[in-house]
Amino acid sequence: MEALRQLTFTLYESGYLPEMFQYSFLTNALVAACIMGPLLGALGPLVVVKRLAFFSEAVGHGALTGVAIGILLGEPVTQPLVALFCFCTLFALLLHWIKSRTQIPYDALVGVFLSFAIALGAALLLYVAKRVNVHILENVLFGSILTVRDMDILVLLVIAAFSIGLLLYSGNRALLASLSPDLARTRGVPVRLYDYAFVLLIALVTVASVKVVGAILVGALLLIPATAARLISRNGREFFWYSVVFSTFSCLLGILLPMAGTLPIPSGAAIVMIASACFIIALGIRRWRSIQ
Repeated sequence: MEALRQLTFTLYESGYLPEMFQYSFLTNALVAACIMGPLLGALGPLVVVKRLAFFSEAVGHGALTGVAIGILLGEPVTQPLVALFCFCTLFALLLHWIKSRTQIPYDALVGVFLSFAIALGAALLLYVAKRVNVHILENVLFGSILTVRDMDILVLLVIAAFSIGLLLYSGNRALLASLSPDLARTRGVPVRLYDYAFVLLIALVTVASVKVVGAILVGALLLIPATAARLISRNGREFFWYSVVFSTFSCLLGILLPMAGTLPIPSGAAIVMIASACFIIALGIRRWRSIQ
């Protein structure tokens, strides 16, 4: 990463890059966006197909509690990674475990967990606010490119490598388990195992993206690009690639535009607004196709 930051600064000094590229944190944020965007975009179609949008929101809000617990346990204020990952992973697995063993409607169950996560997170964060700068908590809520460190990029790389390996090894079986669980069972596919693996993957990716997008908005980046892609795609391959393109485009532009315009907008808010603009454009394209 240091070599990449040095290269970026050299290109800035040579006049090839705009003035904003003199800041090393922007290079970190763009590298994180180039990993996070395709990763969220690739998972988004499965989130939409399996109707887990509300679930990703619950895990994202659970990150508030994870951060507060990490600070209370003495982890670095800007890097409470252990508590964050442990709490959100247990939160996601417990939610899915209860769902598989009760007759409670899934949206109602997620609503219960979401309410609990927000309430506990708010209580702990207000207590933690006495010890830390309140702006750090704002970064957790809405994301900030200033807080992206090399460790965050390394975590994203590890999760991305794990996701790609899982996709290459069992992508078709996981897709079959998502689209038609009954058919998958008749073919010997362990549907429950893939369900838990996918839930765990969503939790890991959501938590890893909190630094840039923010706990409140990270679920939106799983949902909006995939929904926009579904509006204009004609087959599964287009659905996947459009989602990846929309998500990556939103991440990069959402980081660069506020910097270029010196706008005091959190990176998470800017990214989600760009993704929402993509959704509106996709809606217009679909409408235009329908009247042709």
